[in-house]
Amino acid sequence: MQNNWTKEELKAAVIAYIEMRTKSLNGESFKKKQYYEDLSHRFGRTIKSYEYRMQNISYVYSLMGRDWLKGLRPAKNVGTRVASEIEEIIKEIENQALSEPVSFQAEVDKLVHKKLQDKPKAVLEPKRYDIAITKYDRDPQIVAWVLMNAKGICECCNKEAPFVKDDGVPFLEVHHLRRLADDGSDSITNAIAICPNCHRELHYGQNKDILLTTIYSQVSRLIRE
Repeated sequence: MQNNWTKEELKAAVIAYIEMRTKSLNGESFKKKQYYEDLSHRFGRTIKSYEYRMQNISYVYSLMGRDWLKGLRPAKNVGTRVASEIEEIIKEIENQALSEPVSFQAEVDKLVHKKLQDKPKAVLEPKRYDIAITKYDRDPQIVAWVLMNAKGICECCNKEAPFVKDDGVPFLEVHHLRRLADDGSDSITNAIAICPNCHRELHYGQNKDILLTTIYSQVSRLIRE
């Protein structure tokens, strides 16, 4: 059969991935191989092909700063077009918009690994486009309480906030340990006040799982969801 994946086949793979990921987040048991076999019987590719495609989907999730399915380490060898299609399917299924197009970050990663040599020319008139986004309505009282409770100290690295804002308040960011997009609650037991560096590491860091475990052990009010 042809190597190119149809939109129907790609969507079926993403749906299967999201279902497995949701079960994993909820602590439900499942067998990855069963999903691969079902897809293989439906579309005719090998089980290994679907396992690798799932790793591509993990890569897209990692670019989104979201947790990927354990056991399916992100595989970067996916074209920007396919990465963009995977992103759009995730948006369609989960009914949410992403802050930065995955295809953009995938292209950046590719250029970095190729070690871009020439200085790029300036884009004097960047293209502009409008998008519809889905936002979650966070309770400002939750954010305020978490920030006040931290007293200017990052609840991850335990260091002082990197700077003080014009209004005299230490600058920290509120992070939901289980993301609202993953059905996490907007509550003080699921939110922490952290510095920008720790915030980025919790989204994109290689050791974010270790960091998360440390946070749960040192902040007593938190409840793992």
